[in-house]
Amino acid sequence: MSIIVFPAIDLKGGQVVRLAEGDMDRATVYGDDPSAQAQLFAEAGAQHLHVVDLDGAFAGEAVNRSAVEAIIKSFPGYLQLGGGIRTREAVEGWFNLGVARVVIGTAALTDPEFVRDMARAYEGGIVVAVDARDGMVATHGWADVSDVPVADMARRFEDAGVASLLFTDVGRDGLLKGCNIDATVALARTTDIPVIASGGVKGLDDIHLLSLHAEDGIEGVITGRALYDGRLDLATAIAMASR
Repeated sequence: MSIIVFPAIDLKGGQVVRLAEGDMDRATVYGDDPSAQAQLFAEAGAQHLHVVDLDGAFAGEAVNRSAVEAIIKSFPGYLQLGGGIRTREAVEGWFNLGVARVVIGTAALTDPEFVRDMARAYEGGIVVAVDARDGMVATHGWADVSDVPVADMARRFEDAGVASLLFTDVGRDGLLKGCNIDATVALARTTDIPVIASGGVKGLDDIHLLSLHAEDGIEGVITGRALYDGRLDLATAIAMASR
């Protein structure tokens, strides 16, 4: 079985950036043309793209809308978008513009019924972000940490019809420490919902190890800094994930 490799484009002030542990004050800028970056990923063979409006995650509404719209126009594959999407109007608006899947994080904790409603309205289109610090769910752009364990959060949506869970170990994100494969696989084994791994991917070993657990429910992996720093070749990663 194969898994999906999602190259990531994180947006802050209209620029392509990567954060360290979700800290907006620890941003590295990798470019000022997000649509061109999306095209490069497509040329390398990416059929899926993960985009995050980082400013939107803190504001609770779209901030980098023009950049996202430019990416939608330039990327021919499936675009998965997250960051501050907390209302029905926001969800509907992005689907109408051509986004394939919408990632809901904070609202999944604060308003689970909203997620259920959207999952019913957009079958296969809703991804729930389960972001964790020390095993507990983090919200509001990872600035706050709840008292809800990751596994409990996942189980809340097992019968809701969500497409996937996006699991990020915030303590590893953007640090190239390696993906927390044990925690990701453990989550996948405790739920019937497919899991996308995120946070800390540093090279092909992470892609290979995650692909070995496709049958455990690992659907894909998101990678960002390793691509931008040249530690991971996207075409090679996609080929390995497809074996």
